[in-house]
Amino acid sequence: MNRISNILQFLGWPVVSGILVAIVILQYQQLRQLNQLSTATQILETAVIEPWSFADAIQKAAPSVVSINATRVNVESIERTSEGRVNLYLGERESLGSGLIISEKGFILTNLHVVDTLFDAFDTEVTLYDGRTTPATVIAWDKANDLAVLHINMGDLAPISIGNEEDLEVGDIVFAIGYPRNIGQSVSQGIISALSSNSDSSISVIQTDAAINPGNSGGALININGELVGINSSIFSKSGNFEGIGFATPVSLAVSVMEKMIEQAIEASSGYLGVITGEALNAQSSQLLFGVDHIRGMLVVSVDEGGAAQRAGIEPGDVITRVEDTSVIDGQNIISEVRNKKPGDTISVQVYRNGQAFTLPTILGFGQAIIIEP
Repeated sequence: MNRISNILQFLGWPVVSGILVAIVILQYQQLRQLNQLSTATQILETAVIEPWSFADAIQKAAPSVVSINATRVNVESIERTSEGRVNLYLGERESLGSGLIISEKGFILTNLHVVDTLFDAFDTEVTLYDGRTTPATVIAWDKANDLAVLHINMGDLAPISIGNEEDLEVGDIVFAIGYPRNIGQSVSQGIISALSSNSDSSISVIQTDAAINPGNSGGALININGELVGINSSIFSKSGNFEGIGFATPVSLAVSVMEKMIEQAIEASSGYLGVITGEALNAQSSQLLFGVDHIRGMLVVSVDEGGAAQRAGIEPGDVITRVEDTSVIDGQNIISEVRNKKPGDTISVQVYRNGQAFTLPTILGFGQAIIIEP
C-alpha cells in the first residue's frame, strides 16, 4: 500500500506541474488576445477621432491659385441711324475667373475666355491668395486651346507643383480650386469621371464631377498630392448651372502651350520699364528743382503700378541719370537702352534722390499685349 502511495506521489508532481504550465499558457494567450483587442480598439478610436483629411494637399496648392478680375468691353446695343450706317454702343462688364502661378518670374496661366474681350482691350487685375493685388499684362493667348498667359511684377510667388494626368484613372479623387461667383477661394471635391484620349493615346480632356461654377475657369484641378493635373475650363449644362459634368484641360497640354507662348512673347517683345518722364533737366531746371545746377537726366513724373520701375524702387520725383553704362541725356536714351533688352532681363538704373545717387537693379517687364496664334 505504501508502495502504491509512493508511486502516486511520484507521478503527481509532473501532472500538477503540467497543469500549472497549461494554466500559465492559457492565461498568456488570453492576455495576448486582450492586448490585440485593445490595440485594435485604439486604432479604431484613432480612425474615428482623426478622419482621413486632404488638408495638406489643399494647403500645398491653394497659394498658387489666384483670382482674376478683367474688365470686358462688349457691344451692348446697335442702332441703325441711316442707310449703311449704324452706331455701336459699348459697355463694360466684369469678368471673374481664376489663374495659376506657374513661375516665380510672374507668369500666370488661365483660360482665354476669362480675359478675352471684343477688341482685345485688356484691363486685368490679379489678387493673390495672401490678399496682394496687382495689375497684370496679358502677354499671349491661344484661341484653339482657350489658354492665356498673364505676367505680373511681384515677388514672393508660390508656383504650383506640376503633376501628370497620365497617372490618372477613372475614380481617382481630385479637387477643383478657384474663385467661384466672387465669394473668395473655394475648394470642391470629386472624382475623375472620364478621360478622353487623342489618337496617340494621350489624354485630351479630363471630365470630373468636382463642382465647377462661374469664376472657377482657369483654376486648378489637383490630385490628392496637391499636384496640378488640369486647368478647369468648362461645364456641360442645359440650365447654365453646374450639373455634375465639368471639363479640364490636361496639365501637360496646358504647360506645353504656355511655354511656347512665353518663348514667343519674350522674343517678340522689348523690355518695359514703366515710367513717365518729363523733359530732360538742364542747368536752369536743375537749379530750380534741386538747388544745384549740375543734375542731368530725366525727372520721373509717375511709375506704373506694379511695373518694373516701381518694383525696383524707382519713385516719382527721382531723376534717372544713367541706364546701364549710358548717361541719360533725353528720353530717347532710356527708350533705346530698354528696347535693346527683353522682358525678364535685369538692367541697372541710376537715380538721383534727396542729394544722393542710387543704383537700382531693375527686372524689365512686358509692355503692350501681343497676339500669339496657334
